[in-house]
Amino acid sequence: MGICASSQYTSQGGMALKWPSTVKIIHLDGTLQELKHPIKAEQILSQNLGCFLCSSESMYINSHIPFIPQNEELKLGQIYFLMPLSKSHQTLSLQDLCTLAIKAHAALTHLNH
Repeated sequence: MGICASSQYTSQGGMALKWPSTVKIIHLDGTLQELKHPIKAEQILSQNLGCFLCSSESMYINSHIPFIPQNEELKLGQIYFLMPLSKSHQTLSLQDLCTLAIKAHAALTHLNH
């Protein structure tokens, strides 16, 4: 989500806290899965049939949502979304992008409490 880049820092009570460098995957239901080591996309997809993975940094309004190739390693410090295959050929609207940003914010806020 070009406009929703992940940050390594967050503020809590005026103090800056460093987020652990993890792979963050936001599931369809909004739950957050964190992995401490890089992992291949296919390992996540094999547990989530009917879905594809996309990076929050490559999502833009009025563009198709780009797939993460199954053999690609997910990177530490990045946020990924699991998306239903039914959305694989749709263009991303502003409303879709906002919905995903809200879902990411809720998952990451929950992480810090």
